[in-house]
Amino acid sequence: MARIELNDVSLTFRVRPNKHMTLKEFVLKQMFRKPTQPVMEVNALRSVSFTVEQGERIGLIGHNGAGKSTMLKVLAGVYQPTSGRRIVEGRICSLFDISLGFEPEANGWDNIAYRSYLQGETPRTIRNKIQEIAEFSELGDFLNMPVRYYSAGMLVRLAFSIATAIEPEVLLVDEVLGAGDLAFQTKARQRMRELMERAHLIVMVSHDLMSMEELCDRIVWMDHGRVHRIGPSREIVAAYEQAAQPATSQAA
Repeated sequence: MARIELNDVSLTFRVRPNKHMTLKEFVLKQMFRKPTQPVMEVNALRSVSFTVEQGERIGLIGHNGAGKSTMLKVLAGVYQPTSGRRIVEGRICSLFDISLGFEPEANGWDNIAYRSYLQGETPRTIRNKIQEIAEFSELGDFLNMPVRYYSAGMLVRLAFSIATAIEPEVLLVDEVLGAGDLAFQTKARQRMRELMERAHLIVMVSHDLMSMEELCDRIVWMDHGRVHRIGPSREIVAAYEQAAQPATSQAA
């Protein structure tokens, strides 16, 4: 059974405000042991707590930098919490950085295999999916060309087609609903619905509030790394849209 539990999870990044250092500067620094610059702490997540049970579809919304994508990466295990407890039960499938893993000099067919291997497929399992991925991408003969010749839209089509050819348990999705042109976006939304029906539970991020309200049961409203509010999708989306209006509009 798939399940997520976050209990008072915080994540702090420790960074040094250093400029780029040449090899000579690095050697001199090691030789003379100059005092290091102070460490900056960035609180990416602060005391986040919520649970997601089997069958739930949860959306994360908030302004840019609110901590939404960072939260997904904590759930995926990319980042380990600085404090608090993270529990994720079930096989994780992540749909973010979907263009990661492409080889520019290889053609589309080869890249379908390469990217699928990164998602946990094997030569045996991908054999039954490769033709369906190709057909969904609608790239036709372009699949015989090196992907370095692809337009940005073509690359997104191929990446989305590969990334969604999975059998998920815990599905983590970050801003993939805007893939390709308008006609392809319609297909992409239907594909996501089918994928979500197969997943045991889903946590997704998108600025497309209409899609979030339609696809999710509950919404987590993030604000500066904290959970500002959690509730039914329609209620939270309406409150978020109201809060996003300029103050002059609210006063009118």
